[in-house]
Amino acid sequence: MRIFVTGATGYIGSAVVRELIHAGHQVVGLTRADDGAAMLEALGAEVHHGTLEELDSLRSGASAADGVIHLAFKHDFADFAGALATDLRAVETLGAALEGSGKPLVITAHFNGDASDQAALALAERGVRTSIVSLAPSVHGEDDKGFVPRLISIAREKGFSAYVEDGSNRWPAVHRLDAAALFRLAIESAPAGSRLDGVGDEGVPFRDIAAVIGRHLNVPVVSISREEAGVHFGFLAMLAGLDFPRSSEGTQELLGWRPVQPGLIADLEQGHYFNK
Repeated sequence: MRIFVTGATGYIGSAVVRELIHAGHQVVGLTRADDGAAMLEALGAEVHHGTLEELDSLRSGASAADGVIHLAFKHDFADFAGALATDLRAVETLGAALEGSGKPLVITAHFNGDASDQAALALAERGVRTSIVSLAPSVHGEDDKGFVPRLISIAREKGFSAYVEDGSNRWPAVHRLDAAALFRLAIESAPAGSRLDGVGDEGVPFRDIAAVIGRHLNVPVVSISREEAGVHFGFLAMLAGLDFPRSSEGTQELLGWRPVQPGLIADLEQGHYFNK
């Protein structure tokens, strides 16, 4: 398949590009920058210049493809509503280019039940084989720049690694390479309108994450109250105390996907998160 990938040079996107090419697909990656173009060419992908805001570019990329994986997102938490609106316009544009073709469009969920999800599901009724991948909050692996690196930075800054109350609340997680395999399987065979859970670890106790961080940084591991969490964790305070385990059992049964990479704790124990 000739697959158009937005967000192709990102943390997850670059892994998806490698996965697709390794499986024999032809990949066309969206990028705005020269260094992104160089990365894509080095991976063996074609370059398609453009941004999420350039709808004509998205339309032409999708029209020339056998399927689309939409990974790009403006991670502007100061204007999250604006980021969601940009994403919705992108999904609508990509979907319109594929309408009536039976070709696949795989999108990434960014907010449960948001307008982009609804638009994708509506496209399934208009001849587009849409699927929605909902990734675990922690997508871990080499070059991670998400929640776990921020927890490590906070522990370095504060001089101790913290968890909230007894720390029994659980975080789901998935390895970056397992997530990439899921996107490949989704574009190859996910039924129209399917929702897919990108989860490897169903729920890692937060105190276990804090303990590994404390051990590798050689700092104390400390329980803090919910009232203290806001000052300590900043914007991560709510997540740090949430218990939200998730299962991918249905997704594994549907697509034959099997997470095979190290879990979050095993990945942390490898040490690469602390060599920065």
